[in-house]
Amino acid sequence: MDPKEVAALVSFLVSQIPLLLLPLFPFAHPRPSSSTPFSPSAPQSSLLSLSLHLLSSVSLIAAASPCRPRKRKRYQQDSEPHAAIALRRRDPDHSLLCFRMKSTTFEWLCGLLDPLLDCRDPAGSSLRLSGPTRLAIALSRLASGAPYPELAARFGVPASTARFCTKHLCRVLCTNFRFWITFPSASELDSVSAGFQATGGGLPDCCGALACARFEAFGDSAIAAQIVADSSFRITHFAAGFRGDQTNFMVLKSSSIYKDVQEGKLLRATQYLVADGCYPLLPWLMIPFSDPAHGSCDENFNARHKSMLQPAIRVVQSMKNWGVLSSLSEEENAKMAVACVGTCAILHNVLLMRDDFSTLSDIDNKCHADLEHSGKDSGLEDFAIESRASTLRSTLALSARAA
Repeated sequence: MDPKEVAALVSFLVSQIPLLLLPLFPFAHPRPSSSTPFSPSAPQSSLLSLSLHLLSSVSLIAAASPCRPRKRKRYQQDSEPHAAIALRRRDPDHSLLCFRMKSTTFEWLCGLLDPLLDCRDPAGSSLRLSGPTRLAIALSRLASGAPYPELAARFGVPASTARFCTKHLCRVLCTNFRFWITFPSASELDSVSAGFQATGGGLPDCCGALACARFEAFGDSAIAAQIVADSSFRITHFAAGFRGDQTNFMVLKSSSIYKDVQEGKLLRATQYLVADGCYPLLPWLMIPFSDPAHGSCDENFNARHKSMLQPAIRVVQSMKNWGVLSSLSEEENAKMAVACVGTCAILHNVLLMRDDFSTLSDIDNKCHADLEHSGKDSGLEDFAIESRASTLRSTLALSARAA
């Protein structure tokens, strides 16, 4: 018989003992005494003591009886062992290796994105993964560029689930957190230009460094992305999804920033961006002089210009530290590949916002070479350089000489 049933039967039998003993010990009428008005008589006290003793014995028997464990109504989440180990560990080196960010940054993202990542499951999946586990899977893909079957084995989930987690994170960041990449407002541009003036040797009114990067996608094709960065290496403008065979200037003309600046919506008359020689000279886009004379104002300008261009080059180099940008062919289509590029750009700003410089790279000569080989526009020779652009650059060259 089940121990619980035995305990219940014993409890019932004991409860009947006082009824059986009542005829044998009739109560006497209480005599007046100096005792408490509600104290029981002697026979009644004996009977109650016996009953309490028996009842306490039953309680001890029931407590000592083995019970079957209750079945959990809710199944345990995150049963995959590798994911649990990855989330429990707090070793900073482990977090840098797996996610290319500090453990504190990962935990901050977990708290921020958990409601958005834990809102749905992969179609047809029997696993119910928590938000932190989904984030760990997706960041592992973005950080390392590991193939989805390898991620599946690492986290103990189907490859389709690993792909779903990555796609879901990219959708959440590119849809809900695009504001983390925003061009400075008119009131903020003064502080941006002050930062460039400090790093650029005194040249005023620079409001961003422009560069174009290309990431191999499918076969021989590539995805071009345009970046504008400030002096603190924060991305202030980002556009991706252009064909890799387009020149830098073609990409610029296809982007929204070109139209906005041309219409006077972003920059004042004396404000400008800096870019390399793959672009034309525009009233708001300063490029270096070609073949300047030694010791001339033009040469001094080029030196200051190169210094101001460094943030964009460093951002491009840092972007390429995300492993997924070297294995975009693993993605299901070009749209998802572009989403991965955009997600890495957003995460770049997130890390800087958290004072996490885990992915920020130093500049090397290879990055300069990659930008220089991005292609010249065949129509640049016939491009009419406006006199206002030339005048502004000459004025800045004189400022560089005086600085």
